[in-house]
Amino acid sequence: MSSVAHVPQDPLPIGPPRVQRSLSGHILVWLRANLFPSVPSTIVTLLLLLLLGKVFVSLWQWGIANAVWSVPGSDTSACRALRGIGACWAVVPEKYRFILFGTYPYEEQWRPALAVLIFIALFVVSSRRSFWRKELFLLWAVALVVIGCLMWGGFFGMSFVTQDRWGGLPVTLILATFGLAFGFPLGILVALGRRSKLPAIRSLCVLYVELIRGVPLISLLFMASVMFPLFMPDGVNIDKLLRAQIAFILYAGAYLAEVVRGGLQAVPRGQYEAADAIGLSYWQKNALVVLPQAIRHVIPPLVNTFIAFFKDTSLVLIIGIFDLLTTAKTAIIDPAWQSFSVEVYIFVGVIYFVFCYAMSRYSRSLEAQRGHG
Repeated sequence: MSSVAHVPQDPLPIGPPRVQRSLSGHILVWLRANLFPSVPSTIVTLLLLLLLGKVFVSLWQWGIANAVWSVPGSDTSACRALRGIGACWAVVPEKYRFILFGTYPYEEQWRPALAVLIFIALFVVSSRRSFWRKELFLLWAVALVVIGCLMWGGFFGMSFVTQDRWGGLPVTLILATFGLAFGFPLGILVALGRRSKLPAIRSLCVLYVELIRGVPLISLLFMASVMFPLFMPDGVNIDKLLRAQIAFILYAGAYLAEVVRGGLQAVPRGQYEAADAIGLSYWQKNALVVLPQAIRHVIPPLVNTFIAFFKDTSLVLIIGIFDLLTTAKTAIIDPAWQSFSVEVYIFVGVIYFVFCYAMSRYSRSLEAQRGHG
């Protein structure tokens, strides 16, 4: 009977014990590693903290501690008595309805307010992956019809309001939403056209992109407002807001086309060959295989273009359309409030920041999902 000799095994090496740090310990480690790793870095950090502290204290004293939040009626004597040492936030509750809705009839301003809420609800719903179905297009169509009915009126007891009375935040959202909603598919078609093997289509797409990108947006708006009506037949007049909307769509389409084209170039050649190998048509190949990958590659530049485009809507001032920034400028024409334009611009800036920051955060979440996917 054979026996197996017992071979002693070396014990597993025991490393140094893991140190359990508290939250404050982790914070101290991060501070030492990032803000105070050396003497020069420590000096720069302390100087920056001193500067930021001074700025924060000054802003606190001007914007909060010494500020005036309300005044009786339109009496601005309390604000003028501050002599610049405090903000006069009373201008916001006094002028916010004009800033947000322009010259829209005062009694009917619930209609553009409801239109803005519908826009925001559409943005929120569209950002949820669970709603990315065919029904979403129907929802958008119905919602946009409802917004148009609210803004124009003329039925159900609502008075008719012409487009020259529209202004403020609804106009900004209309220009940006329709511009991106129609400019994005236009950009995709132009990007595909620039990669087409047909010389005529490729040349037309290149000409369109280079022509639109070669001139500032103000020039396009000026052409749409002043030059375009000269080429129309007698008696035919297209509304100024619609002309500006067409200019924004063409402008957005040209810039988005270049972004999408960059994404198309980033898709490996093997993906095209694999789609051809399984017998997909040209449109099936692009819709099911190429474009989804291309758009995922260019999410950051796409969102940058969206944000820049949203802010560029303020340029419609040049053709006399009252967007959000224009109504803010007009609101402080009142001599009683002319000295407090900074507070009005801060209020409008916060509105722009909220929308742009929401788009930025959403793009980051899409990138995170793409990284985990």
